[in-house]
Amino acid sequence: MKIYIETFGCTFNQADSEIMAGLLQEKGHQLVDKPEDASIIIINSCYVKQPTEQKVINRLINLQREFPQKKLIIGGCMVEIDQAKMEKIAPEAGWIGPHQIKKIPEVVKSFLDGNIPRLTGAESVCKVSLPKKRASKFTDIIQICEGCDGLCSYCCTRIARGNLHSYPLDLIKEEALKAVEEGCVELQLTAQDTASYGKDTGTSLSELINYVTSIRGDFRVRIGMMNPKSVLEDVDKLLKAFNSEKVYKFLHLPLQSGDNQVLLDMNRCHTVEEFKFIVSRFREEIPDISLATDIIVGYPTEDEQAFKNTLKTIEKVKPDFLHISKYHHRPGSLSSNLKEIEHTEMKKRSKVLNDQKTRIAIQKNEALLDNELKVLITAEGIKGGFTGRTNSYKTVVVDDAVLGSSIMVKITEAKATYLKGFPIQ
Repeated sequence: MKIYIETFGCTFNQADSEIMAGLLQEKGHQLVDKPEDASIIIINSCYVKQPTEQKVINRLINLQREFPQKKLIIGGCMVEIDQAKMEKIAPEAGWIGPHQIKKIPEVVKSFLDGNIPRLTGAESVCKVSLPKKRASKFTDIIQICEGCDGLCSYCCTRIARGNLHSYPLDLIKEEALKAVEEGCVELQLTAQDTASYGKDTGTSLSELINYVTSIRGDFRVRIGMMNPKSVLEDVDKLLKAFNSEKVYKFLHLPLQSGDNQVLLDMNRCHTVEEFKFIVSRFREEIPDISLATDIIVGYPTEDEQAFKNTLKTIEKVKPDFLHISKYHHRPGSLSSNLKEIEHTEMKKRSKVLNDQKTRIAIQKNEALLDNELKVLITAEGIKGGFTGRTNSYKTVVVDDAVLGSSIMVKITEAKATYLKGFPIQ
């Protein structure tokens, strides 16, 4: 059977799709690159933000209109969060929840037998040991835990992903070793909060990083998003682990607001001062580290002064990467009981912050002009050429390179979101 899988959302969700593809391929099914070539279409959904939700819904509607004869399966977070909406827009679709993905071959077989299978609900499943068909032969996405021990008021993802479930450390190292042996040069450790790894099993992210970087070989490890409250519990050991030459000097630490009252309302369990403390510790220990952070603009209790405090905080810490989201109510979230602020005001604030973000990013990237940096080439460019990452995880575009290779590049051009350069012989 020919099957097409399309993925929305985070790196963790991409890994879920790779697992479903691996399980289906193991059962003799053929994975295809276009929906028109498939008999079954699987949409692995994301529901973390309203704009993404709308993209998923539009895609589901368009696919049914364009391919009414094809069978449709919906996976991902939408399955656990908003079943009423799925029933309305795709009444003949099958469902498979995030914790049920190991049963995707059964769902496909049931569909072929004339049923409409719908598997949902939480289960403690270790996804590390499941078969996988990687989207890239040079990058392996390793899920280290699923779920979260936080209770952020705006979040609906925890409804879909459940409580924290850390996967066995030895199995993670086993997968990492297998990936390196098969030619992967980049390992991405991913979770809803990587720094919470091991809280439920008596280990820690720092121990896991040390375990993975002990593997022989020339590869780099990217550590996924870490919530400040989790980092604070193990900051010294994390700093030592990040100092490994095999770890990208890249810190993804979501702030969400630069105002302490809003952070309290969000139930983020950290303060602006604690966020700044973590950033300063990492920058002191690892001067070339790049910082990524996230901001939610227009949380219901964010007034003008609170937004100004966010601008001040961002100006102070000057992140290399800033992800901006405009607040929208999410199904099942605690903050959905609050009144949203005017969307025109939210849009205005978002533009101000985005302008600040662009200015800071260009300034930081321009500081790298004429530098000679080591770049790990991992993909072909969307518009030609090749893309790679510096040691601090900055994206670099070059005209010519060999996939999977590390090369020295002289930086000749700086944009807000990437650098350009040419290889040095």
